[in-house]
Amino acid sequence: MSLLPPLLAPIQKRFALLESLMDERQIRAFAGAEAKAYGRGGIRAVSKATGLAINTVRRGIQELEIHSGGEPIARVRKPGGGRKKLREKDSELVSAIDALIEPYTRGDPERPLRWTCKSVRRLAEELKAQGHTISPSKVAELLDELGYSLQSQRKRNEGKGHEDRDAQFAHINGKAATFLSENQPVISVDTKKKELVGKFKNAGREWRPQGQLEEVNVYDFPDPQLGKAIPYGVYDIARNEGWVSVGSDHDTSEFAVESIRRWWRKMGSHCYPDAKRLLITADGGGSNASRCRLWKWCLSELSREIGLEISVCHFPPATSKWNKIEHRLFCHITQNWRGKALISHEVIVSLIAATTTKAGLKVKAERDDSKYQTALKPTAEQMASIKIERSDFHGEWNYTIKPQ
Repeated sequence: MSLLPPLLAPIQKRFALLESLMDERQIRAFAGAEAKAYGRGGIRAVSKATGLAINTVRRGIQELEIHSGGEPIARVRKPGGGRKKLREKDSELVSAIDALIEPYTRGDPERPLRWTCKSVRRLAEELKAQGHTISPSKVAELLDELGYSLQSQRKRNEGKGHEDRDAQFAHINGKAATFLSENQPVISVDTKKKELVGKFKNAGREWRPQGQLEEVNVYDFPDPQLGKAIPYGVYDIARNEGWVSVGSDHDTSEFAVESIRRWWRKMGSHCYPDAKRLLITADGGGSNASRCRLWKWCLSELSREIGLEISVCHFPPATSKWNKIEHRLFCHITQNWRGKALISHEVIVSLIAATTTKAGLKVKAERDDSKYQTALKPTAEQMASIKIERSDFHGEWNYTIKPQ
């Protein structure tokens, strides 16, 4: 007996107990009654639980309705009557389907089906070309019986991991725990995906009056007037609060540090008036890359301005999705503006600032209209003036910048 969802297991058990006592008509009546009692999706559910064809279950429902109206009951065929199953008539059918579904291991790499979407219609056409007689609906039934299902891709492959990946995670957790125990601010920073500004399609759906769809542009060509939005986020781990600067120029280290500066002036300094140190957890690439000289120079300028020691811990390669800002702030922003056209920077700022969760997330947002020069590099004298202390454990990932 195969493993089934809890709602289907009782149907399967009842059918197994009664099947030997029922004739063909009674089996259809049983299936029809179970499907009607199940409700929405009952036909497919009963078919999966009993192994009966979907059309058999449908016919059982029809016969129940006819019988309830006083119509005569259809005659019962003798055992063994009716058409034979396709797999009994065509012994090679199952292996042929299996070979088409798994062309990388068992199929011919030269067959064109290997490079196309394997819909039941295409599979049926390919099987007919091989001499098998089958319909798309029957292909779907056989695939279900063989244990196949429609599945999407899942992001799991993070690339080549670093040998000290787990040790760096432990280092970050220990560092953050120490700062939090001393009531020192700990923030997670990153740049959210850039968004086109204008009447462009945005993934997701929202409730609207029926027939009043929001019409957007057919093509996603950037609007030269509106440009794009670059949200850089700062997430306060202890207070579950976020700050997002929405830029429109370039995602540079200057822009990243300016976003942190604005967070400190508008939120951080009020929440941590007695702070002496600040811990930043960030990815290892992008505008806050661990190897970026401009990032360190801008942080040293920020440290001098606000008078705080700034410690930075970078996540190891291929682990950016573990950054807390990704699943505590950015995902909720995306959920909040799903199905809405981001027609202006003001709309984007408003949607970000309106993001909340049951856990009490609060977000503030502001537009940053500043221009940021690309390919800017600090001089050797500027880099030499930075008061930086590197950790004994992966100093390229873990370091502290002190006020000059």
